[in-house]
Formats: sequence, structure tokens, C-alpha cells
Amino acid sequence: MSNPLLIFWQQLFGPRRSAADEAVSRAHLEFADQASATIFLIMRRMRTPLIVLILVFSISVVGLALIPGVDPDGETARMTLFDAFYFMSYTATTIGFGELPWPFTTAQRLWVTFSIYLSVIGWAYAIGSLLTLLQDHAFRHAVALQRFTTKVSRIREPFLLLAGYGRAGELLVKAFDALGQQVVVIDESSSRIDALELQSYHADIPGLAADAANPHHLRIAGLGHPHCAGVLALTNDDRTNLSITMAAALLRPELPVVARTISPSIGERMQAFGTPAVVNPFDRFGDHLRLALNAPASYQLLTWLEAGPGAVLPERGKLPSHGRWVMCGYGRFGHELTADLRAAGLDVTIIDSAAPEGADQGVIVGDASEEGVLARADLAGAVGLVAGTDDDTTNLSMLANARRMNPNLFLAARQNRPTSAALFEAMRVDALLVPTEVVAHEVYAQISTPLLWRFIRGIAAEGDPWADALVMRLRHNCGVELPALWKVKLDRTQAPALGRHLADGSVLLGDLLRSPEDRERRLEVVPLLLLRRGEAVLTPGHDAVLEADDELLFAGASAQRRELESSMVVDATAAYVLFDQRVPASWVWRKLSRKVTVERQ
Repeated sequence: MSNPLLIFWQQLFGPRRSAADEAVSRAHLEFADQASATIFLIMRRMRTPLIVLILVFSISVVGLALIPGVDPDGETARMTLFDAFYFMSYTATTIGFGELPWPFTTAQRLWVTFSIYLSVIGWAYAIGSLLTLLQDHAFRHAVALQRFTTKVSRIREPFLLLAGYGRAGELLVKAFDALGQQVVVIDESSSRIDALELQSYHADIPGLAADAANPHHLRIAGLGHPHCAGVLALTNDDRTNLSITMAAALLRPELPVVARTISPSIGERMQAFGTPAVVNPFDRFGDHLRLALNAPASYQLLTWLEAGPGAVLPERGKLPSHGRWVMCGYGRFGHELTADLRAAGLDVTIIDSAAPEGADQGVIVGDASEEGVLARADLAGAVGLVAGTDDDTTNLSMLANARRMNPNLFLAARQNRPTSAALFEAMRVDALLVPTEVVAHEVYAQISTPLLWRFIRGIAAEGDPWADALVMRLRHNCGVELPALWKVKLDRTQAPALGRHLADGSVLLGDLLRSPEDRERRLEVVPLLLLRRGEAVLTPGHDAVLEADDELLFAGASAQRRELESSMVVDATAAYVLFDQRVPASWVWRKLSRKVTVERQ
């Protein structure tokens, strides 16, 4: 521990440090505390064995030094303490140089024999105590905590603090690792952290098995680290996610927070702490289903973009936009989806094992997995059925019975466990909710490319014909697999060749998207969004005049991206694609061409 008096004088007269320095200092102090705790635990558990070894060695050395021997001249002589220490050292370590400095007497050999057996007992006791310590849960936890703290303290790049390494967390860590984004994981399950360490990620992902609801554990995991760039609260417990949101808002209010919840009330309480992005998979699925009912092309575009680069264009579903639906299970998911369906102007019949509160119209009490209960819902006159309980076996039974009773039903289901994926795939449902995947896709869209999230949020307002035209345009330029998505900011760093032209207002988006090899050919790049001073324009046209500090979101192949970057970085290329001017690229040729121009004049 530091001297309190020195700390007082340092705070009183020392130079004031920045917030980043304070954060680094706190991180170092926490690391020092963890290291001290580990050393203290080792010394406390090994105190008695070490004392026994020291006593055994001391007694052996002193006894050997006191017992008289005989020198080569036949005179009585005693070993010095150093000689006795030297002899017992190589004897105890089984090196065995022999009897030094001269042959021992019978008394000395008896004492050495006694010392050997005594040291064997002492070493056996010490080694046994050490092995017991290595198996001790507290010691292993302390060592793992120290190793984790060391990894976090050495991070020198922006990282995301992810709480909850479930299915959603695993998908996100893989996606962020592929992007080169550093992640730190905390989860209460030690088996999940062990699974994290066994994964073949490109980067070394630090993982801590601890309760993320504890602010102290969050600080150890890097919440106070100066390079922490955001917090993702994705555990399966809504209250834990609420605690993480509160801790992040109070301890690091400048950090962006994304939190998962399935409870509207918990979501409202999260919103009271700063401006976290709250992801409710049940609410999102209802919104998506309503969008699919009214605007199938918009839903197709939305699901394609959220799936990430390389995803195959999904088929455009044909959901029944009129008729009656049957909702099996009126829990949180059923409540959210029923509200969304009724908001879309559809009738909903509810089947639940108990009379649900707040649902007084069209309610059937019973087990929806039984044919008799489904028959009471008049499936022949329904257009769709949702199996939305929290049990996958029950949901599969509902789907099988409903399909047998009405093969034309549109079937939607909720999948709760990852192990049931193969069963739902074999059932071939028309719409499947996997809450973990919904959360992972939305968080990835918000964190990896914020402009993409702005674009996704504006899809519904543009209308279905616009979405259909954009899907056809993406297919024509990029194929059926979603191309790479990237952001460009027109500043001195990313677009140095466009600086003076942007100031003149002479840069058109259509001219910028010409090929550096042949400006008559346009690049197969689709501009998705233009962000200017906080205002977003979706799919800007070729006649859009670009300004300095504009941000653009593009979709296209990697080769097309390199050509576009060349036009923004190389002055000669920019002059060619924008104004069809041939400008020498090198400094020498520019000087020579300027000299020739002057001579001609």
C-alpha cells in the first residue's frame, strides 16, 4: 500500500492529471492489488510447509557443523557453517558430489542419513501442500484474475466490454474478431469462459468468470480503462443488464451502451440512465413481422443487410396481409407480437395455458399442443399461427398439429435453445425467431457500422417500391451475396485529393463513382447513405453535390472499393474521374509539363 501522507502531499501540491491518466493509474492500482492478493494467498497457504523446510535445513546444517570429523592428517576438525550449508544443498537437491571436504566419520554419516530422511519428509509435505494449493478453487481464481487483469491492462487499442458470452455474445465476438475489433468478455459461467479460450480467434480475447452485475468486476474487466470504447450488456438476466447499464452510465457516462432486455419495464428503467441502445428481440421480431406483412421488399432488404457481408439474398416471403392469426402462448413474446399484429389491423386469437391478464378478446384457455385445443381456435379459418412459448418441444408439437389441420397456414415460431435449430429447420417454418440471433444482428449493425444502423432505421419510411428497386440494384451491381459495406468520410485523412474541389462545390457523387481506368465506366458501387451535419439521405443520386466532412456508406466489391479510394487519395486520378483532365502524377512530370506550358506561352 502507498504511504497516505505521501498521497496527501501529492494531491495537494502535485500536478493535476487528466482523466485518462487517472483511469490508467486506477487500472495499475487494481492490477497491483490483484497481484498482491495472489502473492498473499500463496504465502499464507505455504507458510507452514516453508517453515518446516527451513527448520529441517537449518537443523541439518547446524548439526553437521557441530559434529566433529577427522582431517587427512588424523586431527579432529569441524566443518564450517558454509561447508555444511554447501554439502546439505547439493545433497537435498540429489546432486551428490560426495563427502566434502574430506571423508566423513561414522557420526557424521549417521547425522547425514538422519538429515536425508528428515528432508524427504519435509519436501514431501511441502510438495503435497503445493499440489493442494494448485487445486484450490480460491487460488486458481486468483491466478486467473491476475492473468486476466494483466491482459486488460496491456490493451492499447479501443475495445468493447461484452457482458454475457451466450449464443449472441459468441456470434458477436466472432464477427468483431473478423473485423479486427478487440473485445473483453465477462460472464458468470466459468464453462463459457473456458469455451472462449478454446476458440480459434485471431486476437487473444480476455475472459473473466465473474458476476457482471458487480461494478467492481466491471472495473476489473476494463470499464475504467481509457481505451474502453463501449459496453454491451447481453446476459440472459434483464436485471443484470440493468445493473450493467446503471454502472456504465454512472462510472463512464461518455461510453455508448447497448443492452438486451425482453421486459418493457426494464427497458424503460434502462432509458433513465443516459441514452443506451435497448434491444428487445421480441419487440424487434414483431416489428419485422409487421414489416413483412405490409412491405415484403423492405423486409427482404432489412434481413439481407442485417445478416452481414457474404449473406445470400433471402427469398421474398408472401405473408398473409389479411385474415385471422392464432397466437399460442401469451407471455412477454406473445404480448409484444399480438400488439404488433393488431396494430397492423389483423385479428388475433390467443391460446394460453392460463387466462392471460389484459387479453379479454378471443382467448382460449388450454394447452395449444393438443389437437382439441387447436380445433377450438378454428384453424381452418385462420391464415397464420405463432408458436411462441418458452419451450421448444411444445412449440414443435403445436407446429406439427397445426400443419396437419391446415396445411396452408403461415407458421411462425420461437426457438429458445440453439440445440433445437436442426428440428426447426426440418419443420420448415415460414418465420423463425431466434432471440440470440436477433440481438447479435442488431448489435453488430449498431456497433460495426453506425451508418448502416442509420440506414436500416430509415428503410420502413422509404416504402416498398424503393426497397424493391434497391434490391434489384444491389443484385445487378454486386450479385446475390451481400457485398462489403464500408464508410468514407470526406476529410483530409481519407480524401486528401478532394479537398479544394469539395470547397468549390464541384464534386458530384456520380463523377466520383467513375472508374480511374476509364471514366466512361461507372464503378459497381451502390451509395446507401449520405450523412451531412447529422441529416441522413438514403441512396443519394449521382447529381448529389458533396461537401467537406460528408460521410458516405457504400456497398460494393473490394476491388471497386480500392478504385474508389484511389480517386479520393491520388490527385491525378481525382482530376481525371471528376473533370476528365490528364494531370501528371509525379512531381518531376508536373514540373516538366509546367515548364513546357510556360515556353509555349
